Amino acid sequence: MYDLVIRNGLIVTHENVSAGNIAIQNGKIAAITSAETEIEGKEVIDAQGKYVFPGGIDTHAHLNDPGYNWREDYVHGTQAAAAGGITTFIDMPMQNEPALTTAALFNRKEELLKDKGIVDYAFWGGLIDNNVKELVGLYEAGAVGYKAFIGPCSPDYTSVTSGIMRHAMREVVPRDIVFGFHCEDYSIIKYEENKAIQENRRTIRDFLDARPVSAEMISVENVICLAKETGARVHICHVSHPEVAQLIREAKAEGVKISGETCSHYLVFNEDDFLNNGPIFKCAPPLRRQEDQEALWEYVLDGTLSCVASDHSPCTLEEKAVDSGDIWKSWGGLSGIQSTFQVMFDAAVNQRKLSPKLLAQVLSYGPAQAFNLFPRKGVLAPGYDADIVILDPEKEWEITPESLFYVNKISAFVGLKGKGSIEKTLVRGKVVFDDGKITAAPGTGKLLKRQDCGPRQL
Repeated sequence: MYDLVIRNGLIVTHENVSAGNIAIQNGKIAAITSAETEIEGKEVIDAQGKYVFPGGIDTHAHLNDPGYNWREDYVHGTQAAAAGGITTFIDMPMQNEPALTTAALFNRKEELLKDKGIVDYAFWGGLIDNNVKELVGLYEAGAVGYKAFIGPCSPDYTSVTSGIMRHAMREVVPRDIVFGFHCEDYSIIKYEENKAIQENRRTIRDFLDARPVSAEMISVENVICLAKETGARVHICHVSHPEVAQLIREAKAEGVKISGETCSHYLVFNEDDFLNNGPIFKCAPPLRRQEDQEALWEYVLDGTLSCVASDHSPCTLEEKAVDSGDIWKSWGGLSGIQSTFQVMFDAAVNQRKLSPKLLAQVLSYGPAQAFNLFPRKGVLAPGYDADIVILDPEKEWEITPESLFYVNKISAFVGLKGKGSIEKTLVRGKVVFDDGKITAAPGTGKLLKRQDCGPRQL
């Protein structure tokens, strides 16, 4: 008899949708059978009429813990992830105090957070302007990737030059670890920002004009060129525009080791939402035109952009400076880790009539492939962690401040309505979210280190 059986569900993978049962033993998927096969479990979940997805993997989240807990902490952030069907996320190294740029800081963060998480998590290591010598140590500590900013970031997380990028890639290429880049050209952005401020231009339009698509494209072209030369694996974070995605498509065709990620907000919002609704919608790269938003879907559908992430970047309402009339004072970032799965389901399956397989592809399988999180994560198959999301395709939802588990209950997604609500989330066979409530204690989630996984092609 199995520990748990999920019966009668519509099991969704990146390859097919089929009626069946999932048997779970010791936190792993032990068997998947046809719906007609009788299997017994100590506990049984009836998923009749529901979709059963692999748990979501968010490749891009900023939880601000340790250091900036007034924005978000691991208890609230991972509760929100569980409520949103995210069973694993990869936490960014900045918005920590200090930023995670050495093995010692990796170990410190691991110790500080070990009893806080509801879902599983991994750490990005940081690449800044003076820590190339620390990259091997970060790899050995368990980082699953290195994150670098080509565009402006913050005083405590410096941007990198092409020389540093090239040196870093050559240093670690034998270890086959991925470099993730925030691709916006520093010189273009700082020139346009400074010029606008000097001329007392402080509107949303001025912010949009200071971060043109050309700045994103120039940076991506630079990364691709260096990846070709060095053989490094690279990941382009939060792609906002179809022309940027086209560069990734062409690089893949040439054999470059490159993956691409976009975010749910680039697929459901556009610059008109920002212009009409204010700084709550400020992010970087910025939201693009409506026609660009629509065209970006093509690159999700064909696999060019194999990951859809949240870029969850929380802040206080005061930091958004919504009434200041000065867009340069507003925090740039959206809170979305709780919303990505349901928003993508509604946008893809209900609005565009696409197969739910797409969600399994871009929220689970694609991220697991990009970050070598298999044979643990990303797939509903025997031997994998029983990270599972049960979604009711007929249940309607509305995102309200009260429904959010964040420390700061503000989000650009507040007010959205749709259909396809997450009913249950399981992490390694344990129900952590059930019918609107968190059902697991902090500490249920575990740190997933690079050495805990390994490359495995399915």
